[in-house]
Amino acid sequence: MAKRSFLLSMAVLILLSGLALWAAGASAQDSGSNVIRVVVAMVQLNVAVTDVKGNYVTNLRPSDFIITEDGISQNLATFEEGNEGPQNVSAAARPSPEPKVESRTAPANGGQEGPPRGGAQTSTIEGIASAVSGSNVFILFDTSNYMFRDRGFVFAQDSIAEFVRSLDHPYRVAFYSYSRDFFRAASLTEDRSQVLRGVRSTVNGDDSALYNALLMTLKDAAQYSGRKVVVVFSNGPDNSSMVAPEDVDELAQSEGIPIYMISTREAKLDPSSAAVFSRMTASTGGEAYFAKNWKDQRDAFASIRDDLAHLYFLSYYPQPNPNRGWRAITVKLKDPKLKKYRIRTRSGYRPIPSHVTVDAATPAG
Repeated sequence: MAKRSFLLSMAVLILLSGLALWAAGASAQDSGSNVIRVVVAMVQLNVAVTDVKGNYVTNLRPSDFIITEDGISQNLATFEEGNEGPQNVSAAARPSPEPKVESRTAPANGGQEGPPRGGAQTSTIEGIASAVSGSNVFILFDTSNYMFRDRGFVFAQDSIAEFVRSLDHPYRVAFYSYSRDFFRAASLTEDRSQVLRGVRSTVNGDDSALYNALLMTLKDAAQYSGRKVVVVFSNGPDNSSMVAPEDVDELAQSEGIPIYMISTREAKLDPSSAAVFSRMTASTGGEAYFAKNWKDQRDAFASIRDDLAHLYFLSYYPQPNPNRGWRAITVKLKDPKLKKYRIRTRSGYRPIPSHVTVDAATPAG
């Protein structure tokens, strides 16, 4: 009997001890021991600085740039020039060297009538870019029936292949084609031979669904962090898409992906398509080229390659801003002596909502 009473007493003590530990844990959670983690999107900007002739201005420092968002001054988080990789932002404290002017391989307007058009980009990234810099380049090629006129298809293939071979090692390239359907001929890779096989394997299609294909290309590109661009070769207007160009433009701006558009003379003769191409490239940060012949096509690709190699890549974490809609971005050069140069960058972006997570803190021991 005494033994049974002892065992019963021990069981009660164990139960009470468990209840006490549970109450202590609940009290700790109620007292605010949870850890709240807020993931804030970093905004990226591709910025081209040129003189009045369209030549690139290089050798600028972080301290040379002033960035505002809705009039709110921003602090640089990362800084890169061309393909040189990230630089120490604290270099802003040191005097800037004299800027240099480097001419472009091809005319700045790539065969356009009038001054060059374009912008830059913003996007979210995961952390700081790797030490080996370079953009992820997504090439979208028109294989619709518009392309099969006066051997335009073969000349376009040659121009694209030369462009792929000319990109330096840090770049990864994907190659897609479209007519009414959309085809991923080569996924994003550093293997140039795989991309070239995709270029040469393209075949004739039917109608053109450019905006459908461009939307899917942007969605693929959005899955990757860091620098990315879309380069489109189109030989005519869109006549079968279910997607409006405004929707494509909105997605490219939200994801921060600049679009470079190379169009042939046929598209230039269509005022509606020409206006859409120019507007879309300007708002997303790329440039539009209207090539009259195969030489203009090659020059346009060379100009895009030069652009990717000479852009400044800036990023910042946005300062508190109650505006949940369109945010205007302004980039200027601080030194009055540099105000003679032109800045080409996008005018703003629509922020992606921040993510908030709550993690329970682990008790010490």
